[in-house]
Amino acid sequence: YSVCVSSQAGCDMHCAFCASGLNGAVRNLTAAEILTQVYVFNAALFPEGQRVSRVVVMGSGEPMLNFDAVFEALQFLHQPEGANISYRNMTVSTCGIIPGIEKMKALGLPISLAVSLHAVRTELRNELMPVNKGYPFADVIAAAEAYARAGGRQVTYEYILLAGKNDSDTDAELLAEYLRFKQASVNLIPVNPVPEKGFFRPDRKRIEKFLSILQKRRIHATVRKEMGKDINAACGQLRASYKAKL
Repeated sequence: YSVCVSSQAGCDMHCAFCASGLNGAVRNLTAAEILTQVYVFNAALFPEGQRVSRVVVMGSGEPMLNFDAVFEALQFLHQPEGANISYRNMTVSTCGIIPGIEKMKALGLPISLAVSLHAVRTELRNELMPVNKGYPFADVIAAAEAYARAGGRQVTYEYILLAGKNDSDTDAELLAEYLRFKQASVNLIPVNPVPEKGFFRPDRKRIEKFLSILQKRRIHATVRKEMGKDINAACGQLRASYKAKL
């Protein structure tokens, strides 16, 4: 069982397609609040004799802006008296906060790194992800590659597919070029509808074409298995729907 945990209540990164940033970041979560998310699921699984074996810090918030609490929680969960979860079964995702990637590298823990990339054209990524203005994607890829080479852990690049925005053949070819010869894999994510944002997912044919271009250029790529669309469970969607009722 894998659990996706949040690092903040809300988010200040303001990615154009994400519901997490609709109301900004309220605050950082404490280490206890982060690891408790895992224990809640362990408690639910206990009657079946199961437990969480993989943790992904990829929910609401930017983990690198709450670095100390996130890694305190992960180190606690790793301990036998904690949740006894292997570091190799942990992943931390960032939208590209380079100092955080460098601090993660300095820790020397075999935790996987995921980078929310989503575009490899400067103007488009500036539009979709304002963080690109401070940390350009080419520099982020370089920092991520340094992390991969230091620890031997392949970096996963998350790429959300937005119909008519970043899903063209040219986009796929550029993505493959930037990741050429890198210790990298690509996780393609057809966007979950966010009515407030006005983005739509490409049709299946376009998704398959984008994937095939990457694979033909020897980039390991997959399309994320979709779970939670029926209950609006993508990042920030539940919170946004809850706040709309207040």
